[in-house]
Amino acid sequence: MRRFWVAGGVGIGLCLSFLGLLVIGTYSAAAGLVGSGGGRAVGLAKGAVPARYQSLVQKWGNLCEALNPALLAAQLYQESGWNPQARSPVGAQGIGQFMPGTWAGHGIDGDGDGDRDVWDPADAIPSAATYDCELARYVRKVPGNPTANMLAAYNAGAYAVIKYGGVPPYRETQNYVKVITTLQQSFAAPVGRVAPSRQAATAIDFAQRKLGTPYLWGGEGTPEHRGRFDCSGLTQAAYRTVGIELPRVANDQYNAGPHPSREELLPGDLVFFSDDLTDSRAIRHVGLYVGGGYMINAPFTGAVIRFDKIDTPDYFGATRVTEDGAEALPTRPQV
Repeated sequence: MRRFWVAGGVGIGLCLSFLGLLVIGTYSAAAGLVGSGGGRAVGLAKGAVPARYQSLVQKWGNLCEALNPALLAAQLYQESGWNPQARSPVGAQGIGQFMPGTWAGHGIDGDGDGDRDVWDPADAIPSAATYDCELARYVRKVPGNPTANMLAAYNAGAYAVIKYGGVPPYRETQNYVKVITTLQQSFAAPVGRVAPSRQAATAIDFAQRKLGTPYLWGGEGTPEHRGRFDCSGLTQAAYRTVGIELPRVANDQYNAGPHPSREELLPGDLVFFSDDLTDSRAIRHVGLYVGGGYMINAPFTGAVIRFDKIDTPDYFGATRVTEDGAEALPTRPQV
């Protein structure tokens, strides 16, 4: 069993240009998130898994029926935030956050180089997948969803899952299963259209009322910051008005829901920008889409909150924020 703690924190954001006026509509359909279930072809959302790990996650995420690449990605992100040097206060190590005893019994030489290195993702990612699938085999005769039972065994042990005939009645374990299956939606390439957000209009209204406010790096709109924001501070505050608490930094906000394509964007979606279009951890800017190819954003020092075009070479992608998606995100220390 591993602890779901992550080390690190990533920078906040810079930004872009131009002005325009737009009319915003209201959307009423709620996003419905469904639990996982492995054993099917699952594509990974563009850039959600850092490029250097994508082939490993895609390959080993298909190791057994209870697992899929998006689920494995969600688990690794929850465990370490893709940090291969992560070390938890209780001693869990590496990108997979293995405790030393668990690694001794379940770590494998994933890259065939003759050693088993918990700090090497080429060993740790295959080990996480094989350990998941080993647990899935232990609980394969237990009633219920095989993926949920596998995750519960990972958190509480296979014996507890067998004893209770499914996910045991432990709050921590039930939360762990919900968190990973919810986060899976952020790493999976959407199949069909992504449901619109019912909170979008209120979030946009908040951002519109901040137009013309000077940018402040690290700004969260507090009295101490004299009501000023940076890019992710603005989007965080906008969604806070509808009871959704987003992470503080832009690259974590990317994982707060599924990812509509450019053609499917709706007002209220978060739009992201990066100098590395293969890695969501490199995202450096976020804005709130308002329609017509424009966003409201807090661009950079010396600028004000304003409308800007989103169609630029550094456009990374978008997220349709959901309450469950935001709640599932791990809390990261700020540095």
